[in-house]
Amino acid sequence: MANVGKLQELGKGTVLIVDDDKSFSWSLCEALKDAGYNALASSSSRECMSKISETPIDVVLLDLKLGAEDGVSVLKRIRKDFPEVAVIMITAYGDIPQAVECMRSGAFNFITKTAHRESQTFFATVGNAIESSLSRRRDRLHKQELRRFYDTEEIVGRSEGMLELMKKAQRVAESPSSTVLIMGETGVGKELLARFIHDKSPNSEGPFVALNCSALPENLLESELFGYEKGAFTDARMLKKGLFEVADRGTLFLDEIADMHLRLQAKLLRAIESKSFRRVGGTQDISVNTRIIAATNKRLRIEAQEGRFRLDLFYRLSVVPLEVPPLRERREDIGPLMDHFVAHFNKELGKSVRGCSPDAMQRLLTYDWPGNVRELRNVMERAMLLETDDLVLPHHLVLEPVRRGVRAQESEGEEGAQYASSQAPHEGTESEVCSLAEAERRYILKALKLSNNNKTKAAQLLGISRQTLRTKLKEYAKERSDSSEASDAGEAEP
Repeated sequence: MANVGKLQELGKGTVLIVDDDKSFSWSLCEALKDAGYNALASSSSRECMSKISETPIDVVLLDLKLGAEDGVSVLKRIRKDFPEVAVIMITAYGDIPQAVECMRSGAFNFITKTAHRESQTFFATVGNAIESSLSRRRDRLHKQELRRFYDTEEIVGRSEGMLELMKKAQRVAESPSSTVLIMGETGVGKELLARFIHDKSPNSEGPFVALNCSALPENLLESELFGYEKGAFTDARMLKKGLFEVADRGTLFLDEIADMHLRLQAKLLRAIESKSFRRVGGTQDISVNTRIIAATNKRLRIEAQEGRFRLDLFYRLSVVPLEVPPLRERREDIGPLMDHFVAHFNKELGKSVRGCSPDAMQRLLTYDWPGNVRELRNVMERAMLLETDDLVLPHHLVLEPVRRGVRAQESEGEEGAQYASSQAPHEGTESEVCSLAEAERRYILKALKLSNNNKTKAAQLLGISRQTLRTKLKEYAKERSDSSEASDAGEAEP
């Protein structure tokens, strides 16, 4: 059954009816509007293509015989020019050969003109078509976001470890049936590698669906993965497809897999091995051809040995294990990554930064990068956004060297002191060094100035929440007030 109950969440799907029978189009529009959909109508292919160009359309209900035009040719044009739009073919009479031709030409489904009288089945078909359209749209937007983030489809890296990893990933991608386990610290680019494998696989035209297993409680995670039948629980008013089903003939990326509940791991194991599953509350198995790529920043074997993860699922997931090395173990990639991010942010921010000074580059090369590539990107973005020089200098790089150096000295003695020294700026005098608190205050005030005192934008520039920014500003205001009161008190003393 269609996921009509979630239309508000999905933004209310928009359906375009294309039929030269205006009376039929009008009645179908009214039925769809009553069900909560946005509905439009057109009577020709030209009008149809024009409306799809002007309005975000999720589903087209297309008459097979559109006057003198052939509906199949219109279907092919829609699929070619607007591949995210799902097309349901409608006809006065059911015809199996025509239905087969339509499905081969890319139709989502094929129904008769009387189908809307059986409202449950009809709205189920429309709702599922909308979910398919939204899935394609989300997949496109996700690709755009990844390309915006990295400005490339390829992973930047020339170190021996990364080159070997990419060769292995390429071989894995060519075998779409293999389950893949990607391991690595936070920020190394595990999802980017998963996307690379999907894009290089024979199923690259299928959806790439990502799910963070730590973001949802167990019961909601199960519903997201496997879907549910109408009436499975109190709020299950309509059928909902799970991501296993949405990702059919594509890739399901399960991030933070180690945080999945043990009971749900058993159900996941069965789904992977049998390539089938049952929705929550369902009695029938649903077969899918979905490739699973899992990722974790934990040592999954240790998690399994200590009883926090199923050992059998670990072995099933790690058919092909890939480990992305942390940035501190491939320092020869820091230079290319820095050049890459400078070029990217020059384009995005309208800057003309030439790169890093030798001293700034030395700081980048000797820093430990606990946040890996993601941290390097954030550091370069912040430096290029907040500074006006055409060269990134050491004091532009917010790497918290003092705090890290103090910890190192406390725990590692002389060796830690040497590390702290390597992190310190290589220019300026002692009198020019300010405290971390003062440096933080300066950057906050500078971000506010750049954003014209827009706190939301300033918080985004700084990489903190708006509430954190407000708290800091209240602290500064209180400090000024206390200082003013102390000064007044001093002047009032005899």
